[in-house]
Amino acid sequence: MLESIALAAGLSWAAGLRLYLTVLLAGVCASFGLIHLPIALQGLASPWLIATALVFALIEFFADKIPAFDSLWDAVHTLIRIPAGGLLAAGALGHADPKVVFAVALSGSVLAGAAHLTSGRASGRIASVAEELLVIGGLALAFYAPLLFLALLAAFLLLAIWALPRLWRGIQGGWRGMALHMVHSTVQPVPSLRSLRGKRD
Repeated sequence: MLESIALAAGLSWAAGLRLYLTVLLAGVCASFGLIHLPIALQGLASPWLIATALVFALIEFFADKIPAFDSLWDAVHTLIRIPAGGLLAAGALGHADPKVVFAVALSGSVLAGAAHLTSGRASGRIASVAEELLVIGGLALAFYAPLLFLALLAAFLLLAIWALPRLWRGIQGGWRGMALHMVHSTVQPVPSLRSLRGKRD
C-alpha cells in the first residue's frame, strides 16, 4: 500500500512540473521491468506512448528555455498538467473503491497544481534544468524509496502551504500588469476640441 501511495503521489507531483518527462520515465522504466505499474497505468509502457511522450518532452525541454515563450507554455499547460496529475494518481491505485479513487484523483490534481504553481515563478535555463533533475530524482525516490519520498513530499507540502498565497498574489499582480499594459497600448487618446480647432485654423 505504501508503494502505491508513493507512486500516486510521485506521478502526480512530477506531472505538475514536467508531464511528458514523467510519462516518459514511467513508461521506459516499466517497459524494461524496472518498476511494476498497476493495470490502469500499464499503457504507459506502450512503445507508441513512449515515443509520443519523448517527442513532447523534447519540445518542452527547448520551449522551457526560451524567455517569454516558457511563460506561455506554462500557462497553457496549467489546464493539462493538473487534471493529468489526478488521472495518474487515480491509475496508480489500480482497482480500488470508487470513492477512494475519486479522493486520490482529487488529491493528485491538488498536488500537481501545487507543484505547477510553485515552479511557475522560477524562470531561466538553470531553473528549468533544475526542475527536470528534480523530476528525475523525485521519481527515482518514489519508485525505489517510497518512505523517504513521502517524507520529503510532506516537507514540500508544508512549504507550498506557506508559499502559495504569496505566489498567487504575485501571479495576480503579473496578470493585472499585463492587462493594464494591453489597455494602455490599444486605447488611443481622444483629441481635444481645442486641438481640432487648431488643425482647422
